Amino acid sequence: MIPCAPQDILALIAPLIAFLVLDHLYPRHEGILYKVHPVRLAYYAALRLAKPHAGVSWGLLVWLLIVTAIVAPVAGILCIFSQKPLAWAIAATITIKFSAAYKLLADTVEGVAEALDRGDLEDARRLVGEIVRRPTGRLGEWQVASAAIESLAENLVDGLTSPLTYYPLLGPPGALLQRVTNTLDGAIGYKTPEYERVGKPSAHIDTLLNLAPARMTALLIALLAPVAGGSISGALKTWARWRAATPSINAGHPIAAMAGALGVKLEKPGAYTINPQGRPPTPGDIRRALRIARAVTLVYMLGVLTMILILSNC
Repeated sequence: MIPCAPQDILALIAPLIAFLVLDHLYPRHEGILYKVHPVRLAYYAALRLAKPHAGVSWGLLVWLLIVTAIVAPVAGILCIFSQKPLAWAIAATITIKFSAAYKLLADTVEGVAEALDRGDLEDARRLVGEIVRRPTGRLGEWQVASAAIESLAENLVDGLTSPLTYYPLLGPPGALLQRVTNTLDGAIGYKTPEYERVGKPSAHIDTLLNLAPARMTALLIALLAPVAGGSISGALKTWARWRAATPSINAGHPIAAMAGALGVKLEKPGAYTINPQGRPPTPGDIRRALRIARAVTLVYMLGVLTMILILSNC
């Protein structure tokens, strides 16, 4: 059973449905909601606290301080509202909205496809630069398409399936814990001389939290390949063959599965190539990837709802 949660099953399920609606209607936080967004606060707090060249112990303390400062108050509010199902559901919805996102990612990826369709490579590079870490100024058309597909697959885990995985287990604070940890990894979890040691705790904890969601998401991508005209067996084989190609032990799973589902090669120049025998991806393949991502989102959400029902009866 979710900690500090009401017994009303509707109060447990409603925040997930409300999140889907809010994510569609209000994908980008603006104004005061942007300024107080936990992800933004965590990112800038990490940059301020994580002193360059600091050690692992300081990095662990930074993770603990930021996670506690953001997650503990939310957990406290939800515990206070545990006997008030409506108030709890509203607070839970807001927390999940801060913890997970899909529509903004999908809109950006679709924008890349549209820019490539109209031959505006510069705009496509600009848009894909919003969702990838690599330099995009010299990427060719198929490399931009590859970057968009890779980011869609990887961020499907980081921004959606992983935080939702922890909702039935730890409640809304669990989803927020995953998202804040992932943000800290993005802020300081770099293998550079300045941050290699101080960012290591955040990077390792993020890896641990995403272990199961990354693999479950990759499996769903492979099983749902037919919605985009792909082959389940081809996706499974590509996933098995190339899942360890990326430096991240988690990111390679959904990316490799997506490459196999689409029958394309995906490449980060100078870092890795997945499914090199595949053809270069096109804007059409970006849209096929989006169809798979939408299907994964729906199926994963049904799985989370099922888990809530099961755990509520335990």
